[in-house]
Parts: sequence; structure tokens; C-alpha cells
Amino acid sequence: MNAVVTPLTRAFGQLDDWTFISVVLQSLVFAALVFFGLHVLTIGLVHWMLASEGWWKWVADILGTVAAWALALWLFMPVAAAIASLFIDRIAAAVERRWYPHLPPAVPAPIMQQIWQGLALGMRVLLLNLLALLIVLVLPGIGLPLGWAVSAYGLGRGLFVTIAMRRMDRRAAELVYRAGRWPVFAQGAALALAGTVPLLNLLIPVIGTAAMVHVLDRTVEAMRSCAPAASA
Repeated sequence: MNAVVTPLTRAFGQLDDWTFISVVLQSLVFAALVFFGLHVLTIGLVHWMLASEGWWKWVADILGTVAAWALALWLFMPVAAAIASLFIDRIAAAVERRWYPHLPPAVPAPIMQQIWQGLALGMRVLLLNLLALLIVLVLPGIGLPLGWAVSAYGLGRGLFVTIAMRRMDRRAAELVYRAGRWPVFAQGAALALAGTVPLLNLLIPVIGTAAMVHVLDRTVEAMRSCAPAASA
């Protein structure tokens, strides 16, 4: 249980860090711009498809607004994951300064590689969210927890591997992920659930990144402690 709760409590406990605050503010700006664009685009698309006058136009306005908010909610996790990737180095460095000062400085990836990684992470979570939505529609009732589990897997694994690649190559990051897949899934599950809560979901890019830094450190330490016993 500590492996699940401690990373999140430490992440929330560091919200007084100015690095966290600045990233939250920047994430708010990014999220506002993205969802304003989605809102305008969806309503404009509905008006274009249902060009009419009178009461039907009012119905189209209402349907467009509802569709815009539903689309924004569904796309929040992929967008949050992509936003998180833009600030991973800043948040991870702040967490390591406070909790793991013994670690050597990480070597940030080139900016274009960071952008590509962020887009790839966002697309991966988007596709998994689409799969989750299909599961919910095809399997009413049981589809909801199954869809949530799919989203949890996509967000947790994507964030963890991205953060691990600050300090190791992708192959090593995948090995570490396999060693700590259940704590990673637990964090992803908490983040996926938080993604459905207004206002709280705005903290996901910061809290998710910070929590995964703690999970990574715990997983690496556990692997090191098991290594001598395995070699013996």
C-alpha cells in the first residue's frame, strides 16, 4: 500500500514548490487554449452540418455544446499526457532536488525528441482511450471498469517510461517498467480517475510526473536490492 500512496502524497506535498506552481499555471494556459479550440471547432462543425433556422438551430447549439464538453473530457487524458511531457524535466528535477539529492544530474533529451515523445505519448493514450470507449459501449456495466483499466495502463506506462528515459535508454526503461508494473498501474489508475474530476484533472501533468519519479526510484532500488540475492 505504501508503494501506491507514498508517491501521490509526496507529489501533492510538493505543490508549494515554485517549479510546480509555474508548471500548473502554464498547463492551465495550454489546457484552456486546447479546450477553447475544441469547443469552437465542435460547435462550428455542428452548425455546418445542421445549417438551419428556428428552433432546430437552438437544438443544434445545445447538442454542439454538450458534444464539445464531452469531447473535451474524453480528450483530456491524451492532452494532459502530452502537456506533461513538455515539463517532465523541470518537474522531475524539482522532485529529485528535494527527495533524491544524491542522484547525478539527468541528461535531458534534445528538444525535438521531447516534442516527439510528447506527441507519441499523447497519441498512445488517445488510442487506448478510444479502445476504452469502445469497450464501454460494447460491454455496458463491466465495460466501464475495463475501460478505466485500459486508460490507467496507457497513462501509467507512458509516463513511467518517458520519465525513466531521462536516466537510461529505452530498453533499460522497459525492463525497469516490467519490474514495477503494478505500482505503475496503480498510479495510472489514480491519475485516470482524477482525470474525470474537474479542477483536480488540471494537476495531472504535475502530480502524475512527480509521482512517477518516486515510483521509478523505488523500483530501481528494489531491483538493486534483489540483484545480490539473485547472483548468490
